[in-house]
Amino acid sequence: MGKVIQRSRIHRRLLVVYTMKARAAVLYRINRPLEIIEIEIPKLKKGQVLVKILASGICRRQLNEVKGYYGEDKYLPHLLGHEGEGEVVETGEKVTKVKKGDYAVLTWIKGKGQEESFCQYRSKGTIINAGAITTFSDYAIISENRLVKINKRIPARVGAVLGCAIPTGIGMLRHNLKVKRGSSIAIFGVGGVGASAIIGAKMLGCKNIIAIDIDKGKLDFAKYLGATTTINYLKDNFDFRVDYAVEAAGKKEAMETAFRVIKDKGTTVVAGNLKKGELICLDPFDLIRGKRIVGSWGGEAKPDVDIPYYGRKYLTGELRIDKLITHKFKLKQINQALKMLEGGQVLGRMVIEF
Repeated sequence: MGKVIQRSRIHRRLLVVYTMKARAAVLYRINRPLEIIEIEIPKLKKGQVLVKILASGICRRQLNEVKGYYGEDKYLPHLLGHEGEGEVVETGEKVTKVKKGDYAVLTWIKGKGQEESFCQYRSKGTIINAGAITTFSDYAIISENRLVKINKRIPARVGAVLGCAIPTGIGMLRHNLKVKRGSSIAIFGVGGVGASAIIGAKMLGCKNIIAIDIDKGKLDFAKYLGATTTINYLKDNFDFRVDYAVEAAGKKEAMETAFRVIKDKGTTVVAGNLKKGELICLDPFDLIRGKRIVGSWGGEAKPDVDIPYYGRKYLTGELRIDKLITHKFKLKQINQALKMLEGGQVLGRMVIEF
């Protein structure tokens, strides 16, 4: 926190004005490393909450933003990060969901509350843009509808994963697929979302949980999480059929294969992201036979209901979220973390701890 002293002409006395500052990882240019800088925290608007970030997840979406996969980025320079846990420091006007001292999961998925979708910080006179939620800084301004109060007994690193990977990965099973106990499921891609889907399938009582990836380490990790069968995408065959399939690899071929392996009347849900303009190819006769393929927006999660539910399941031991977290970093190591993610060297979920 910085301090600036100004002399009041009216009262002819010294007034102390505090300018709060934070460390943040900022994207200035596409395909360049993030820069760790000091930013000034602006005054809160109606519906905003100032949060001290305790932990942040690192999602592939942030890597895709850095690489420019979503097309032209009109908001450079800007902050990143869309899942985390933090402690509420201050609340803006009309905020009712949380109060000072509460612990909250920060999520990109919209929940109840006011929406304030734009925020601007400053650094040495330069405007640094941000959306309704960012988490790659030790303090951040978050829109009320992107916070969910959480039990303080839940570790911050676990709470961070509750902001994206868990509601997306398990939400697809509960909301998009509505999986039944005793059913079979294939999960393509054992990254953060795919791994979350595996532990979710185990929690929901799926009998056969098939994990597909190209990396032996990730397949071994899938077994550790509860997969009953593992398949190397490049070496093994796909002569099985399942009730449900989840595509979480973000690969064209995986999306197409995930659709082929479901039974007639089965459903595939796609969570992965392709580069803008890249298309997939399906046999329309499969659709006539009753196969379904759907997309998912954050697992169709209802954050204010689902996040506390997953938190309770974690505390009872039914949902082993802690197994997902395999890498921990400090903010200054963010570029190292993104390189590891890009190189496929990551098992499970990566977390920044503040």
